[in-house]
This record gives sequence, structure tokens and C-alpha cells, in this order.
Amino acid sequence: MSERRVSLIGAVLVGIGPVTMALFTPAMPEIVHAFGTTEAAVKLTLSLYFAGFAFAQLVCGPLSDGFGRKPVTLSFFCVYLVGSLIALVAPTIEILIAARFLQGIGAAVGVAVSRAVVRDLYTGERAARITNLIGLILGVAPAVAPTIGGLTMQVAGWHAIFMLMFVAGIAIILVVHFGMVETVERDVSRIRAGALVKSYATLLSTPYFVLCSLILAGTTGALYTLATVLPFILMDRVGLTPAQFGLGMLMQSGFFFSGALAMRLLLPRFGALRMMLPGMVLIGVAAISLAIGLRITTPTFLTVMGPVAFYAFGIALVMPATLTSSMAPFPKIAGAASS
Repeated sequence: MSERRVSLIGAVLVGIGPVTMALFTPAMPEIVHAFGTTEAAVKLTLSLYFAGFAFAQLVCGPLSDGFGRKPVTLSFFCVYLVGSLIALVAPTIEILIAARFLQGIGAAVGVAVSRAVVRDLYTGERAARITNLIGLILGVAPAVAPTIGGLTMQVAGWHAIFMLMFVAGIAIILVVHFGMVETVERDVSRIRAGALVKSYATLLSTPYFVLCSLILAGTTGALYTLATVLPFILMDRVGLTPAQFGLGMLMQSGFFFSGALAMRLLLPRFGALRMMLPGMVLIGVAAISLAIGLRITTPTFLTVMGPVAFYAFGIALVMPATLTSSMAPFPKIAGAASS
């Protein structure tokens, strides 16, 4: 597949995870009232989604090494469709939490397989360029998702948000079926217990790989944490409506997109690795500013979203190098490395 096709398909696969999260966040305060439950219970719909999203990657990545990228991707997105349907008709908050867990399991394959496909076909600066382009495209979908979710909720109610997710799942299955070309030979010996243990032992004993993984875990993990608390801060404490919240989240995604665009312009001159330091500095300053600001001042939109926006800009500078250079030495276990 060409760089452009890999980038487009990769962006679609990676994007479904944050889009599924972002579409839902404007409805969280309303769901508290709809089910007569608590904020803590509704936040579990995100926590369990993240749990399924994170741990399923440890399964779907190695499975794609053994059975192929394409069949594993299609199978997991069928799980995503089932979770979306259950969420659409969920009669209780407990059923909704379980449905979100299934959605997380299904969406996890997008992250694991997209990175593995890039590694299957490209390395070095070409891989970093593709990863950066995926980031550019990815910056658009999460940017508009909260807006679409907020407007959809106001027009048709929060149930309609899960119908959008179901339609998105079908669209991705069609894209994978007709547009994605298999990039790895089927070899089930790679997913035997001994081979899996050896693969993960190799990865975890590589200091540079572990360091890159910890950087990604800390930086992107904080964004998922923000997704859990920002709806309540911006809507309950700042006073935004669901539609205003959705529009306000454009600031975070817009800065991520700007960071990815800046990275694309600077990549030929400086390379991916040299851009990590300024990205980490931005992330650190933004995180400290947000922590201090929330404690010493009454939150406003700018005091909350300003640091969040610069944090997102920094992540866009850090991701290409950490993803591509950490996976480069592991062509035969790219799925496990991606996971």
C-alpha cells in the first residue's frame, strides 16, 4: 500500500478510539439524570471503556501477528458493533457500562493494527512521516466529535450518539474490507504461549522500548484522564452547555492538529528524535500550569483549556519518534510491539 493509503486507513483505525470517547463526553452529565445515578457511576462508562481499550490491545496485536492484520481487525470491529447496539438500548447504567467495555475491546484493534501495518511496510523517517500524517488526520476527527455529539444530543437525545457510533463501525469495516491489503503472512506459531512470552520478554527487556512506552503511557494517558473530568469541570463548574462544551473541545484538537502540522514542516530539517525535547517541555509546563491553576483560581474556559491545548501541541511533537523508533527493531513481532 502507498504511504497515502496507509496514512488514511491508519487514521481511520486509530481515530475510532478517541472519537468513540469524544462523541460520548457531552452526554455524561445528562446520563447521570437519565438513569438516576451518580457521577462516579457514569465515569465508570469511560473507565471500563479505557480498560477494554488498553488490555484488549495485548490480545489483538499478537493475534494480528499470527492470523493477519485484516481478519483480526474485522473480527474486533464486529465486537465494537455489538457493544454499540447494546449501548443504544441499555436499560440501566450497569448495562451501559458493560456495553462501553465491549466498545473499548473492539476499538483497541485500531491502535494496535495501524501501528503494526506502518512497521510492516516502512521504517525510519518514512514511518515517522506516515505517523505524523496519521496525527494530522486524527486531529480533525476528535476535534469535531464532541461538537457532533453535543449537537446530536440536543437534537435527538443521547441515544442517537450510540447510533452514530454503530454507523461509524460499519463504515470502518467497509474501509478495511475494500481498502486494506494484508501486510503480514499468516503464522499461528507466533501466538503460541511460549512465543508470546518470548515476544513480550524481548520487548520488556529492551530499555529504549520501555522508556518510549512509559512516555506514551504518561502523555496520552493524561489526555484520557482529562476526558473523564473535563465534561464535569466545564459544564458543571464553568457552566457550558453540551453544545458549547463540544465546540470548546475544538481548542484541544486544534492545537494537536497544529502541533502535527508543525512537526510535518520541521521533520525534514530536524528529524523526529530532536523534536522530542521541546515536546516534552511543553507537556511538562502545561501539566504543571493546569494543576496549579485549578487549585488557586476559579476555573474559567481559558484557564482550563489553555494548558490542555498546549499539552496536546506537545504530544503531537513527541508521538512520531516514540512510536516509530521504538518499534523499528521488531519487524516479526510488530503487533506485540504495537500493543
